[in-house]
Amino acid sequence: MKVVHVVPALFGPDGIVGGAERYAFELARHMAAQVETMLVTFGDEDRDETVDRLRVRVIGNPWHVRGQRTNPFSFGLFSALRGADIVHCHQQHVLASSLAALWCRGTGRRVFVSDLGGGGWDVSAYVSTDGWFDGHLHLSEYSRRVYGQEEEARARVVMGGVDVEKFSPGEREVRTGAPLFVGRLLPHKGVDDLIRALPPEMTLTIVGPQPDADTVAGLHALARGKHVHFKHGLSDEELIKEYRRALCVVLPSVYRAADGSETRVPELLGQTLLEGMACGTPAICTNVASLPEIVEDWMTGFVVPPHDPQALGQKLRWLHEHPERAREMGRAARQRVLDRFTWRQVVRRCLEAYTAVNRSAGLAKQLAAMMIVVLLIAGFTRGAWTITTQYRNVLEQPAVEGPFPPGWTLVDLAKR
Repeated sequence: MKVVHVVPALFGPDGIVGGAERYAFELARHMAAQVETMLVTFGDEDRDETVDRLRVRVIGNPWHVRGQRTNPFSFGLFSALRGADIVHCHQQHVLASSLAALWCRGTGRRVFVSDLGGGGWDVSAYVSTDGWFDGHLHLSEYSRRVYGQEEEARARVVMGGVDVEKFSPGEREVRTGAPLFVGRLLPHKGVDDLIRALPPEMTLTIVGPQPDADTVAGLHALARGKHVHFKHGLSDEELIKEYRRALCVVLPSVYRAADGSETRVPELLGQTLLEGMACGTPAICTNVASLPEIVEDWMTGFVVPPHDPQALGQKLRWLHEHPERAREMGRAARQRVLDRFTWRQVVRRCLEAYTAVNRSAGLAKQLAAMMIVVLLIAGFTRGAWTITTQYRNVLEQPAVEGPFPPGWTLVDLAKR
């Protein structure tokens, strides 16, 4: 069996430092220890490299659909998929995944998808592409529920994983008594609530990629007069030290941010909680999305209401004042990761899902799928990757289903 994973961007300094990209990369890397596996992604230049037993192929100079950097496509994708028995796409609502699914249907290959929360211009805004995939592999029960697939047999929960040898309790690091936030500084992450919740005698460490200037200014203004340290660009080794030293790891995500913006699906998993817990650190999260599936209240940490700095501050102070109980929670947190969230377990669940499907596409269906691929490619290539006026009526038809607001058209999306 040969498995090819497809992800729009590679995890790391040459790609994107985000939970979705880390998930795809780590899953593929650990799967490569058991079956032949390749990770296909896109970048500025073509390159092939090997990480442990994983082959990573970067397709260079892709077309960014409608100018969206997170929605790349290249004809080289079909060449990369040619030797695959199984194709696993990461991100459903991007053009590369939809065309890969059709190509797999047309060539009789099995194709699966994991929605990691991203998206862009895609045909799935106008027709459901759910049936184009043999299976949907979700990161959480919440993910399966929010996408309306609770009753579908081909929708499975494979969870997320942590490298428990790398992310592990330290023998030398001493707990500093400082809570820790790790992640991108986006409005729905609730970092403003965490800063407001910080008791005056405590220090907070915030780790993540450098945000835009307005976000930096706003958070620094909110933190004025408090002991808050911002750290950017940390390596995995430095990040692990932060986890090991922290009083707790906190992810206070919200549906509606302070600036009024709303995020319908703020968290599909909660990777940084798992990493901190694997290091023996208790966790605090809000009762939002998938997060309560990770943290057991009063066992591995605490679950608090969103938008409640007072409740969050009380739990921070409780952990600080009960160090022995905090250590017990940290040990329980690591055990929970070992029991449910190792990459070996995630790989096993994926391989079981791959082999559970025994589809033999009929010739008519294969030809139909390949015809759709040809028509789409013809439309995209005509006029040097522009969509000509003959498609204008299609473009102006309102989207009736998909990840975008009802009533939007492709013209609306192109303007954004």
